[in-house]
Amino acid sequence: MLRTNLTFLYFIERFCAENLNSGIIQKTFPPGFRFVEQGEKIKNIYIVKDGITKCFISEENGKDFIIEFLGKGEVIGELEAIKKIDCLCNVEAISEVTAYAIPDHIFISLTEKNQEFNRILLQELSTRIIQTSSRASFQQLYTLEYGLLKLLKLQSEEHFTISKEDMAAYLGISVRSFNRTLQQVKTKNNDERLTKLLETLK
Repeated sequence: MLRTNLTFLYFIERFCAENLNSGIIQKTFPPGFRFVEQGEKIKNIYIVKDGITKCFISEENGKDFIIEFLGKGEVIGELEAIKKIDCLCNVEAISEVTAYAIPDHIFISLTEKNQEFNRILLQELSTRIIQTSSRASFQQLYTLEYGLLKLLKLQSEEHFTISKEDMAAYLGISVRSFNRTLQQVKTKNNDERLTKLLETLK
């Protein structure tokens, strides 16, 4: 549910330390700031250093669908840079986010000239395909209640808050359906720790 890639993070930290004039800079975004906009041209590819983001698609009917939550070391905008296409989705900071901003031409140069970078990128893309397939299976096989409990666990472990709207968007349901599922979980479970987690939802 929260993707991370420490191998990618360690690579970019080392690369920036060894190449001080690489053109790669760090940027910090406050919670709620959307730093990648669906449909726009990609200018920078980002690798998350700290913080948590949500990657989501805005549908024509005004609804959002959260693809994934991205944390340390996750790369953002790589497909658009490689394919030279407009941004496929939005990316917004949930907590304060610090990220390495790599201009698109530098990113392409790294894919062409740096074998280690290229290998890590290929592994990242392969992992995403596997995880996307697993998530599709998970949502078919398990109940919404189970998905909700996993989100609550993630929120607790990572010490950040996911809104009801975002949880519903991640599970692919309406807020009304989410509230109904939430009530079912409250009714079925008499666990003090879970009760506290449920109280954090707004």
